[in-house]
Amino acid sequence: MDRRKSLKSILLGGVASGLAVHGCNPKPESAPEESVLTPKYNYGRTPKEAELIAELLEETFFNAHEMETIAVLCGLILPSTEELKGALDVQVPEFIEFMVKDIPEYQPTLRGGLMWLDHKSNSDFNNQFISLTGEQQKQLLDTIAYPNMDMPEIERPLEIQFFSLMRNLTLTGYYTSKEGIEELGYKGNSPNVWDGVPQDVLEQHGVSYDEEWLAKCVDQSKRAVKAEWDDAGNLLT
Repeated sequence: MDRRKSLKSILLGGVASGLAVHGCNPKPESAPEESVLTPKYNYGRTPKEAELIAELLEETFFNAHEMETIAVLCGLILPSTEELKGALDVQVPEFIEFMVKDIPEYQPTLRGGLMWLDHKSNSDFNNQFISLTGEQQKQLLDTIAYPNMDMPEIERPLEIQFFSLMRNLTLTGYYTSKEGIEELGYKGNSPNVWDGVPQDVLEQHGVSYDEEWLAKCVDQSKRAVKAEWDDAGNLLT
């Protein structure tokens, strides 16, 4: 299984859900206008939901340096290929900015993790994370990308929780986008063709279908016909 398929498995299998939060809720130094995710579609929100979304879009949380760091991380976690789009192609950093405002519990973990990332980068390489070479960035991330699955999430170090949350949000942002959904091949809900309870199960319980009802209810040629009932509750068609 290649890396991208592995990441899909993490997302679809829900391996890294239920993320914990530590620490306080520090305030941003400043926040750029471009960090706001602009709504493009109306998905039938209620007035209350639409009002809340509008309020969140007016707010900012991450400052310019944090957003730049998040963009680098997103690009490393899910880069584009010759055949497929990547996280940066579908505004995943802006998605993450929106999510931390919608779910404030994420804020301490992400901001604390970004601070740790720069501190570790300066300690190991005498530079900020975004200024490291690609090899140095990956070398640093390898130290926090593989959590001890025997340890409860809440007991893991902040930097481990940070990268798990960042990875999950990156995958969620991408695979809920139009491009990501197309890559998954998800076609939405579709009706099943039901031919009744299997015969071996009926025999196991010593029951059988009434032939008249079977003809009315399990005739696939009449799937689009609306059922009609008489006043006594008898099925007509």
